Amino acid sequence: MTMHGMRGLSVFISDIRNCQNKEQERLRIDKELGNVRNRFKNEKGLTPYEKKKYVWKMLYIYMLGYDVDFGHMETVSLISAPKYPEKQVGYIATSCLLNENNDFLRLAINTVRNDIIGRNETFQCLALTMVGNIGGREFAESLAPDVQNLLLSSSCRPLVRKKAALCLLRLYRKNPDVVNVDGWADRMAQLLDERDLGVLTSSMSLLVALVSNNHEAYWSCLPKCVKILERLARNQDVPQEYTYYGIPSPWLQVKTMRALQYFPTIEDPSTRRTLFEVLQRILMGTDVVKNVNKNNASHAVLFEALALVMHLDAEKEMMSQCVALLGKFIAVREPNIRYLGLENMTRMLMVTDVQEIIKRHQAQIITSLKDPDVSIRRRALDLLYGMCDVTNAKDIVEELLQYLSSADFTMREELSLKAAILAEKFAPDLSWYVDVILQLIDKAGDFISDDIWFRVVQFVTNNDDLQPYAAAKVKEYIDKPAVHETMVKVSAYILGEYSHLLARRPGCSPKEIFSILHEKLATVSTTTIPILLSAYAKILMHTQPPDQELQSQIWAIFNKYESCIDAEIQQRAVEYLALCQKGAALMDILAEMPKFPERKSSLIKRAEYSEADTAEQSATKLRAQQQTSNALVVTDQYPANGVTLRISVGQLSLIKVPSMITTENDTSTDQALSQQNGSLSKVDPQPPSVDLLSDILGPFAVEGPPGATVQSEHIAVSGLEGGSDAVDGSAIVPVEEHTNTVQPIGNIAERFHALCLKDSGVLYEDPYIQIGIKAEGRGHHVHLVLFLGNKNTAPLVSVHAIILPPAHLKMEFSLVPDTIPPRAQVQCPLEIVNLRPSRDVAVLDFSYKFGTNMVNVKLRLPAVLNKFLQPIQVPAEEFFPQWRSLSGPPLKLQEVVRGVRPMPLPEMANLLDSFRIMICPGLDPNPNNLVASTTFYSESTHAMLCLVRIETDPADRTQLRMTLASGDPSLTFELKEFIKEQLISIPTARSPAPAPKAPPTAQPTPQIPPNDPAAILAGLLS
Repeated sequence: MTMHGMRGLSVFISDIRNCQNKEQERLRIDKELGNVRNRFKNEKGLTPYEKKKYVWKMLYIYMLGYDVDFGHMETVSLISAPKYPEKQVGYIATSCLLNENNDFLRLAINTVRNDIIGRNETFQCLALTMVGNIGGREFAESLAPDVQNLLLSSSCRPLVRKKAALCLLRLYRKNPDVVNVDGWADRMAQLLDERDLGVLTSSMSLLVALVSNNHEAYWSCLPKCVKILERLARNQDVPQEYTYYGIPSPWLQVKTMRALQYFPTIEDPSTRRTLFEVLQRILMGTDVVKNVNKNNASHAVLFEALALVMHLDAEKEMMSQCVALLGKFIAVREPNIRYLGLENMTRMLMVTDVQEIIKRHQAQIITSLKDPDVSIRRRALDLLYGMCDVTNAKDIVEELLQYLSSADFTMREELSLKAAILAEKFAPDLSWYVDVILQLIDKAGDFISDDIWFRVVQFVTNNDDLQPYAAAKVKEYIDKPAVHETMVKVSAYILGEYSHLLARRPGCSPKEIFSILHEKLATVSTTTIPILLSAYAKILMHTQPPDQELQSQIWAIFNKYESCIDAEIQQRAVEYLALCQKGAALMDILAEMPKFPERKSSLIKRAEYSEADTAEQSATKLRAQQQTSNALVVTDQYPANGVTLRISVGQLSLIKVPSMITTENDTSTDQALSQQNGSLSKVDPQPPSVDLLSDILGPFAVEGPPGATVQSEHIAVSGLEGGSDAVDGSAIVPVEEHTNTVQPIGNIAERFHALCLKDSGVLYEDPYIQIGIKAEGRGHHVHLVLFLGNKNTAPLVSVHAIILPPAHLKMEFSLVPDTIPPRAQVQCPLEIVNLRPSRDVAVLDFSYKFGTNMVNVKLRLPAVLNKFLQPIQVPAEEFFPQWRSLSGPPLKLQEVVRGVRPMPLPEMANLLDSFRIMICPGLDPNPNNLVASTTFYSESTHAMLCLVRIETDPADRTQLRMTLASGDPSLTFELKEFIKEQLISIPTARSPAPAPKAPPTAQPTPQIPPNDPAAILAGLLS
C-alpha cells in the first residue's frame, strides 16, 4: 500500500494524521468522500488501479469509524478482477464494509464460487477467508458443499484445506441447519489421520463444534483423538514450527482433550488405558518454570488434562496425584497458577471424593486467604467452604473469624455468611455456634444480614439448655461501650426473653439488665426501638411482684413514645402500656415465645427458587446430601442480604442471586421477631439516602452503614412517567393507597430534559436504585450505556428492563441481570440506529423488587432528535445557494411562533447551540435575527444539511418567525416542531404535551412587524 503507485493513498493517510482536531479530520474525510463519489459516478474513465486506490481509501475511512454508504458496487466488482492486487482489495473491503444481508453480495456469489473451485490457490484462500468472515446464510447454502469438497480433496495443499476447515466451521456455527454434515463421521475420522498439524488443528476445531451438537454420531473419532494425543505427548513427527517452547502443539492438545470431554465415557479398556497413560505423562511432565510464555502454554494443557481426568472419573490414585500437583501449584509465586490451582481443587471437590487428600493442604489454603490478589482470596474462601466438615469446621471457622478483622470490605459479607452457615452446619455443640455468630456480629456488624441473627434466636428459643448461656453471653457484648446495632437487636431479644434466668448472678437483676439495654436506646435507629420496647415489657413481666421504680421508668418510656411519629413504635408503646397495667395477668399475656416449628432451613428453602445450575458452582456440590446438619430449628424468613444458598438435587452451593418468595401460610421469623407477642405491625425499612452514583462512571466507593433490612409488607407500586399532568415525583404512581410508597428522588422530567442537552447524568433515582446514562453518538448511531446502581446492602431482585422503541429507532439492548448485588453497579449497553427523522421518544419500562416493595417505572430515554445532529458552520458562499435551492414548502417551512418564553438573543443562541444547532454569525445583518445550521444523520436521509433562520421582534419577545429548510420534507417539519417545543416549553416537573403531528404542508406566510436588513442579504434570506 505504501509503494510509489499508491502515493495518493499515502498522502491521504498523512493528511488525516496531521489533522489538529476531529472537525478538521471530518472536513478532510468529507472532501475525500466527495471526490471518490464523483470519480465513481464517471466510472467509465476509471482504471482498475484507480478503482483499487479509491476502495483502499474508503476502507481506511471506514476503519476510522466513519460511515461509507456508497461505492459498494465498485468494491464487490473488484472481486472479479483478473489480477491479484485488485482481487485482494475487493475481498478485504467486501468482508469489512458489507454484512451478510447486503444485496450486493448476491452479485459476487458466482465469482467467489469460481475462485473456490478454481486452480489458483491464492484466490482460493482469499475466497475462503471472505466466506468465513461473512458467514451468511446464502453463502452457506451455495458454497458449503464446495468448501467441504476442498477440505476432503487430496490434491489441495494443506494451506487451502486448513482455511477450508475453518471456513466450514464458521458456516456450520452460523447456519447448522443449512450445512449438511450427515454421515460426516467417517470423513472426520479420515481427517484425523492427517499428518499435517495445521490441517489437523483446524479439523479438530471443526470436530469440537460437531460433537458438541451430537457426540453419538462421532464415536469412531474417539480412538483417533486418543492417538493424536499420544503422538503429541511422545513428540512423534511434530515439526519444529508446531513446537512452542518445547511443547508439541499445545493448541491441538487442548482442542483434542476438549473434544474428548463431549463423550460421556470411554468403554474400550485399551483406549482408556492409553489415554490415562498420556494424561499421566502430562500431569507428571508439567512444572513451573521461569519463562511466562512456556508456563502459560504448559498449564493450558495441564488444566485441560485435569478437566478431562475429572470428566472421566479416573481412579482414586490418579485423583490423588492431581490433588498433590495442585497442592504444589497453590504454593508457587505466580498468581495465575495459584488461582487456577485453587479453582481446580474446588472443582475436584464437586466431582469426586478427594476431600481427605485436599485437607492435607489446609494450611496453604488458609495462607491464600491473605493473598494480595482479591480473586485468589475469593477462590481460597470458596475452597475452604467446600472442604469443611465436622472434623475441621472448628479450625476453619476460627480462621475465617480471625481473617474477618483484616479482610477488605468487598469480601466481608460473603465471609460472614459462609462462616455462619458452616458454624450452623457442622457445630460440635450449640454454645460454640452462638459464640461464633456473636463474634461475627461483633467484628462485621455492617455486613451481617438480619437472617443470621434470626437463626441464633431460633436455636436459643428451641433449646432450653442454651438459653442461660446465650443470655449471659449477649450481656457481655451489650455491656461494651460501642456496640453494633445488630448486636443490640439480638441482645434485646434474648435478654427480654431469658434475662430472668440470670437473676441470681451478680449484675443481672432486672433493673441492671434494663439499664444496660436502655443506654443503647439513644444510639439505635427506628427499626431497633420496637425490639427494645418489647424487651422492656418482657423484663417488667418477669419482675413480679413489680419493682415500682423500674415500673415507673419503663412506663415513662412507653408514655414518651405514645406520640411517636413512627406508627410501629407508637402502636407498641400504646399496647405495652395498656398491657403492663394488667398486673399479674401480664405473665399470661406476654408469655415466653413458643418453640419455632421444625421446617427446612429458610436459607436452603429460599434457594430452591433460585436460577438453574450453571457450569461454575462452588464447592459442596456432591457432598451436601452426605453431611448432616446440627440445625435443630429450621424456619422461614425473608432474605435480607445478597447471598443465598441453592439446593439442586441435594447439592449445595453459594450464589449471589436470591429470590424473594415465601410460602403463603408460613409465619416468617422476621414477623415473629418483630411482633414478639406485641404489636402486630411490622417495622418499615429506612433505606440509606447516600448517593452512590454521584459519578455514574466510577466504582462504588461509599461504605456507609446499611439501611434497615426488615422487609416491609407494603406491596407493589407502579407508575408512568411523563404524563401531561405529572407533578414532581410522579414517576411512581401507587396502585393502591399505601403509607410507604417508593418515591423518586428529584424531578424525573427535569432529569430527562437535562439529559437531552448533555451526554451523561442521572436519569432516575429512588431510595434503592440510581439509573445513570452515558451516550456517545456517531452519525446515525448512538451507543448508550445504562448504569444500574444498587444503593443498599441488600440485593435488588426480579429486575426487568424492556425498551419500548418508537418506529423510527432500531434498538439492540443487552440482557439485564435478574439481580443487582448489594452496592454494585451493572452496565447495560444499548445500541441505537436512527432510521428517519421523528420526535417520538423511546421508553424504558423498568421494574425491580426490594424486600416486598415492587417498583415499576416507565422512563423516557433521551435518545431524542437532537442526538443525531452534528453542528456545522456553513460559510456564506455555500449557505445562500443552498437556501435558494430549497424554495418553498414542503422543503422550506415558515411559521410565526407565539407564546415564546422571553429570553435575550444570546440565551436563545446558547439554547440552539445546546441542541447542536450552530449559529452562523454575519449571515443576517439584522442584529435581532439568528441564522444557524446543522447536519442531521439517519439511515434514510444520510447526512443532510438543515438551515434555520429565526427573526425576533424587539418590541414583543413572546413571538418570532422561524424558517427552516432541508432536503427532506419530514425532517424540515420534525426539526421545526422540535425547536418550537424548546422555545415554548420551560422544562419543569410538568412534561410538555406532545406537539400535534401533521404532515408537512404549504403554510401561508404570516405577517410580522417588518425588519430592516441590508437589501441584498434580506433578499437572499427571504
